[in-house]
Amino acid sequence: MRINAIGAVTKPLQPAFLAIPSSAQDNIAVNTAVTVVFGTEIFDQNADFASNTFTAPVTGKYHLDAMARVQAIDSASSYYFFQITTSNRVYQHIVDPDYGQDNDYYTFNVNVLADMDANDTAYVIIQQGTGTAQSDLQVKSHFSGYLAC
Repeated sequence: MRINAIGAVTKPLQPAFLAIPSSAQDNIAVNTAVTVVFGTEIFDQNADFASNTFTAPVTGKYHLDAMARVQAIDSASSYYFFQITTSNRVYQHIVDPDYGQDNDYYTFNVNVLADMDANDTAYVIIQQGTGTAQSDLQVKSHFSGYLAC
């Protein structure tokens, strides 16, 4: 821990990460759980994020946040879901895109305070239920997390 002159406390090895896609994932598969590829790490304070997966270095409560901007939403699909999958649980956002027309874009968000044991993992998937494989996951998406307590 570091305490500076104004009393601010920083923990330089506290697990924290932010990753974004390095390119779009075009025409995501239908009826398949597609792992979101986060190819660019903005920061990874304790080197706990690799290959699209966060691995908890210690047991604790982790704040995890994932957002996906998806273009060309197929209104004929029965559903889309976006989820953070951990070793213990699944945290999901689901939507029925029957808006009467294909949407140009939709933003999915999942935020959670997840209980994780040491070496548990977390990653993000998206799935389109039916329809046409036309939806594109954009680079404006992100996945982040930190040890809260």
